[in-house]
Amino acid sequence: MKRRHFLVLSAASVGGVLVYTLDRQVSRLSAQDDKSLKIPLRFFTAEEALIVAAAASRIMPSDDAGPGAREAGVAIFIDRQLAGPWGRDAHRYTKEPFDEKAPAEFGYQGAATPAQIYRQGLKQLAGFNDLTPSEQDEKLRQIENGVFFTLLRRNTMEGMFCDPQHGGNVDMVGWQLIGFPGPRMSNFLEIDKYRGEAFRPKPMSLAQLTAHPNRPSEDEK
Repeated sequence: MKRRHFLVLSAASVGGVLVYTLDRQVSRLSAQDDKSLKIPLRFFTAEEALIVAAAASRIMPSDDAGPGAREAGVAIFIDRQLAGPWGRDAHRYTKEPFDEKAPAEFGYQGAATPAQIYRQGLKQLAGFNDLTPSEQDEKLRQIENGVFFTLLRRNTMEGMFCDPQHGGNVDMVGWQLIGFPGPRMSNFLEIDKYRGEAFRPKPMSLAQLTAHPNRPSEDEK
């Protein structure tokens, strides 16, 4: 039987925001609480999840402008994606010939799946979460031209600004950061009400707008 892995986060580390677990449960922790949250992982080991969380936090850090990748649950988002069809390249043409040096405009042309790229790439970052921020930045600079870092950076952005149903953008902190209102279908009713004024609606997720849960693509078999 495969041992179940969990990502354990302290309340202070997530800033007291909503956290969506992989089992679709929602918890809210206060940053002052002396509590921790165990989030079940689908792909990563606990050690790998901590490395990804730390690396994503250097790519999209928390600062005076607002929350970053850690608060948005980016590591959870990436874990879900790698455990689903995308992680095993279910939607990409994967027949030969492969060309690792193909021009950038053609996209990735290698044989490895995203899951394989992460599993191999994370070996280069062993102990990353125990380094100082400056040491972490230097470590990332050493791999920034590789396929793994390119994928990690892209996934960090996706996890920061995706719809919350995919496990990232917790509490819609990414959308709040950039002023994105979510997938609104129409602003027709607000045209006259806000004519000549700035219109800044509160972000709403796809589930909130449609009034029913949607099955994320990463849950497909």
